[in-house]
Amino acid sequence: MDYVLYIILGASVGILSGYFGIGGGFVLTPILLLMGLSPIVAIATSLLYTIGTSFSGIVAHFRMKNIQFKTGLMMAGAGLVATQVAHPLVLFLERMQLEDIVIPLLYILLAGYFSYSMLKKQVPKDTNQGGSRINWVAPLLIGFVAGFVSTTLGVGGGFIIVPLSITFLSLPPRTAVGTSLFAVLFIVTAGFITYSTSTKIDYVLGLTLIIGSVIGGQIGAYITKLYHDDEIKRFLGILYAFTVLNMGLKMIGLAYVGLAISLGYIVFLLVMFTIRTVHFFKTKKHETKGEMS
Repeated sequence: MDYVLYIILGASVGILSGYFGIGGGFVLTPILLLMGLSPIVAIATSLLYTIGTSFSGIVAHFRMKNIQFKTGLMMAGAGLVATQVAHPLVLFLERMQLEDIVIPLLYILLAGYFSYSMLKKQVPKDTNQGGSRINWVAPLLIGFVAGFVSTTLGVGGGFIIVPLSITFLSLPPRTAVGTSLFAVLFIVTAGFITYSTSTKIDYVLGLTLIIGSVIGGQIGAYITKLYHDDEIKRFLGILYAFTVLNMGLKMIGLAYVGLAISLGYIVFLLVMFTIRTVHFFKTKKHETKGEMS
């Protein structure tokens, strides 16, 4: 029965991964922490899971031409370097028994900033007008930060790449999502290999989650076609805000309340996606009947 629930969880997070381009670890890691896994095991398991969600999402976004491969490769290259820099830091925090404090605090700070950047009404101006330099400097910096945070927090880096790509590269949200998943696949693979040499990983749990993610990632990527860019940004900003709340509750001993909130928001999004999808197909069916008559 537990494995059925893990498959459902994997599919649900996979839908969010394909929709937001966040790889899935950003959502899954806090849930695994709230379920009682140690930070290091939760990180390693999330990285393994994110490999599956990223690959699934890439296939779907490639079909929709939402990937800038050159930009994604630059991000991935810088991210790979950063993963090797960050891993010793995580092991140091574990030795000093500081990971239970530092990792949740980093989540709160980063998620809080990105929630604000996604929910504010001002639309950033085109940052590429200053010349070609930012065309390669910005992706490298974004990739390095994403790779460092990916290995430190057990996330794919997409929750860094997507908002920064929208803000500093002026990529449309759909393109930011597809390009993020492409870069994330390389980053999380390197991070997972690094962790697998020093951490005991529950591969059965990870692979069970991936089974669900393969289907969920395809669905989530398709759903992006049914939403406006502003709607995608708003839902993502709210997701970051809930993560801040959840991790704060965990730090004051209310982990189960945080888990309930996380699952509640996931269910809310899935219901919203279902309603929009059903409405889309009903409208399309009526239009087809009208054309035939």
